[in-house]
Amino acid sequence: MSDQAHHDIRLMSVSGRQPDAALQVLAPIYDGAGWNCRPTDDAFWFRYVAIGDEQMSVRRLQMHGHLRGTASTGSDVVVHWLERGRARVQTAEDVTRLQPGAPPSMLPREGRFAFEYEDWDQRLIHLSKDLLLEVAAEENVVGTTSAFDRRATPEVAARAQWQRSLGHAVDTFRVHGAESAAWAAARREVARALLVLHPSSGERLLDRRAAQDDRIRAALDFVLNHAHEPITVDDIADAASLSVRGVQEAFKREFQRSPMAFVRETRLDRAHAELRAVGVERGAVAGVARRSGFSHMGRFSATYHERFGEYPRDTLRNVAS
Repeated sequence: MSDQAHHDIRLMSVSGRQPDAALQVLAPIYDGAGWNCRPTDDAFWFRYVAIGDEQMSVRRLQMHGHLRGTASTGSDVVVHWLERGRARVQTAEDVTRLQPGAPPSMLPREGRFAFEYEDWDQRLIHLSKDLLLEVAAEENVVGTTSAFDRRATPEVAARAQWQRSLGHAVDTFRVHGAESAAWAAARREVARALLVLHPSSGERLLDRRAAQDDRIRAALDFVLNHAHEPITVDDIADAASLSVRGVQEAFKREFQRSPMAFVRETRLDRAHAELRAVGVERGAVAGVARRSGFSHMGRFSATYHERFGEYPRDTLRNVAS
């Protein structure tokens, strides 16, 4: 199967056999940053399919490979689950490890989160905030100041209702199309099922966090936006309005590594992704290292080898071959 993409207002289908193609297609969909995609063996492939509209879409992401980085779902509420493989989703608040067969859960909202997936088959249901608020008001389930509790474990009956409403919506889309009244009704049925699947937590739908969590998120955003610059722990602490000790403890607690180790890994992941994209050209390694924030080529090569099991020049050769 060759790399291919077919785009329509109501349908998207993309597949390929190259990690670079996966990055090029998938990262923009989820506002990806610092993504690293690599094979787990010689048979790398990916496939992404989506149907629906701006109010609700049903998506499936499959990959025989490894993918990690940070992403954002914007204002959408996204319910997801695994059919196969393993995954980890991490925010400033917690780490969620996903397993096939586990109940549907919700991705973090309106903020960046880190993730890591390997050899997986994932279903994702995107619903707009406006649709959910409208249906919630009609059902008197939650008001405009309420939030969904994404940590709640859905009950069996709620899961069955969710699956029935989703199956009906997919069938309706295929038969009647996105402009039909039947599809509009099916979307609302799925929204009502979500209100039962993940009840209100009594917080704002905008998912407000405590001031401490906001500062940790500010630190993470600063690193992701400035990793290529010669930043220090003091810079990260200033951006997050934390003390140096506070930011060190926060990164150790939330990411199991020091702030500067997190910066170094972010730089290495970006360098690895770029080296796989640029191909063999004169001075490529030095240029990539510089753009990623490394000023010492020897240390760059050594840390790169430690993380990826090959030197930068080997990555270029592997791409060329």
